[in-house]
Amino acid sequence: MPNRRILSLWFPRLGAERLLRMERGLLDAPFAVVRDTGQMQVLSSLSAAASAEGLFAGQPLRDARAMCPELLTRLQNAQAEAAFLTVLRRWAGKFSPWVGEEPPSGLVIDLTGCAHLFGGEEALLAQVESDCADLGLSVQAGIADTVGAAWALARYAGQGAEGMRSGDAVDQEARATRSRAAKRRHWERGGQPPANIAPPARAERIARPGHTRSALADLPIAALRLSEAARSQLTRLGIRRIGDLAGTPRAALARRFGQDVVRRLDQALGVEPEPVSPARPPLHFAVRLTLPDPIGLEEDVMAAVDRLLPPLCARLREKGRGARRIRLQAYRSDQTMQALDIGLARPSHDPDRLRPLLSLKIGDLEAGFGFDMLRLEAHVTEPLHPRQHRGHIEAAGAVRAQLSGDTALDDLIGRLGARIGLEAITRLHPASSHIPEKTATVLAAAWSEPAADWPAPAALRPLRLWPPEPVMAPEAPNPPAEFRWRGRTHITRIASGPERIAPEWWLDDPQWRSGLRDYWRLTTEAGETLWLYFAHGALMSAGWFCQGRFA
Repeated sequence: MPNRRILSLWFPRLGAERLLRMERGLLDAPFAVVRDTGQMQVLSSLSAAASAEGLFAGQPLRDARAMCPELLTRLQNAQAEAAFLTVLRRWAGKFSPWVGEEPPSGLVIDLTGCAHLFGGEEALLAQVESDCADLGLSVQAGIADTVGAAWALARYAGQGAEGMRSGDAVDQEARATRSRAAKRRHWERGGQPPANIAPPARAERIARPGHTRSALADLPIAALRLSEAARSQLTRLGIRRIGDLAGTPRAALARRFGQDVVRRLDQALGVEPEPVSPARPPLHFAVRLTLPDPIGLEEDVMAAVDRLLPPLCARLREKGRGARRIRLQAYRSDQTMQALDIGLARPSHDPDRLRPLLSLKIGDLEAGFGFDMLRLEAHVTEPLHPRQHRGHIEAAGAVRAQLSGDTALDDLIGRLGARIGLEAITRLHPASSHIPEKTATVLAAAWSEPAADWPAPAALRPLRLWPPEPVMAPEAPNPPAEFRWRGRTHITRIASGPERIAPEWWLDDPQWRSGLRDYWRLTTEAGETLWLYFAHGALMSAGWFCQGRFA
């Protein structure tokens, strides 16, 4: 089995060069990306021209302006930089399928068994540098047996530890004489080395297999990815090189500086494994059809859709996914495009269920000079399993309906949603409340399951409910023989009840400040069956109200 080989890529000017690629007019001027820390603005990424002026990352913007008045700046967009790093990860997939991200500006690649495809490791580094030069990016790379060692070589190869001082070592100048060292470089005081130092030769950035310890021995301790506090403490004791740290007894090292220092050292030397975790590629389901001649008739477009649906559904079925939203993109011969979106009430990979929804929207396309390419994409998908196991006997009917393909209701919701929108189609679900107007909640039909059963109320409920309307009747708890409601006088023939309902004491509902309610079912001489209640008036006056009507 070949030795494990890791390639680490560091883009020291990623934030600045991302913007320089879009604004070519800033290439010659000093340029920097500024990060807002809450208390002040500091430089987060610099161009080569800005570094040549003596500026460095982490420097306050006010100091940088004083040193370089012509400095041009842009505010940092961390999300855009992360997305750009993801694009570079896809590019790095040409060297190995095992690529991971090291935010904010690094990549790690497992090269095991891949370097010979590019003529060896040195030739591979030359290819990386050539590609990055074409992309307008600065890159530093390192290859070693471990992730930690490759990371160290990519950022610190060729830099000795003699300049990595903390300012407190006994062999440095006293505090009173430091004012004479104004030109001393900031990385000589323990900071991050700048990116404008000439990169070392490729041979210095490649650690031979099995020689990780010797390749790291002369590098500064900052190459171990230690915290600032740990680096400062180690430098005060005179430990500036990784070789000095590797020779220190582990027990004393762990007691003095904690387990993190020992863990980072072991990871760099290969004692503790550190795997490369590649980002999982996103699922992508799309097919396209390029036409030799432009088309414009609905029949021709549907014939093209009939050719696109089977391969798209086959890919969905292979991955166990179902399309929830489908997008049809029609590209015209005049370089314009029109897109149609449809949604489904349930995810599906059945062409017979997708085709009717697309046919309803085809009429919205404007052909113009004709379509010369069609693209069909399932941009929203969900897991779709062929079977769903349930443990309750009452769910057997639902399982049989699912397995038998009873999707008529879902197809109806999808067709209506294609015309009026899926959000406009709702259904009622039972809610855990005995308050009449709160016994059901409204949910979108496309994103909810039908209710299996409704809990039986203590008494009959009317088919129609509305907000309580006042009724002119005597203020007595007994059902009135005659009352006036909605401008009409009603005479009671039959009265059944009462059903007493109390308000939820843990909620302050303005509609229920009238206190206890006694609900009655009253049938009038006109044949109407109304639902009236008498409010006993806890915080409001007592009286009769009508809230519903029975069918």
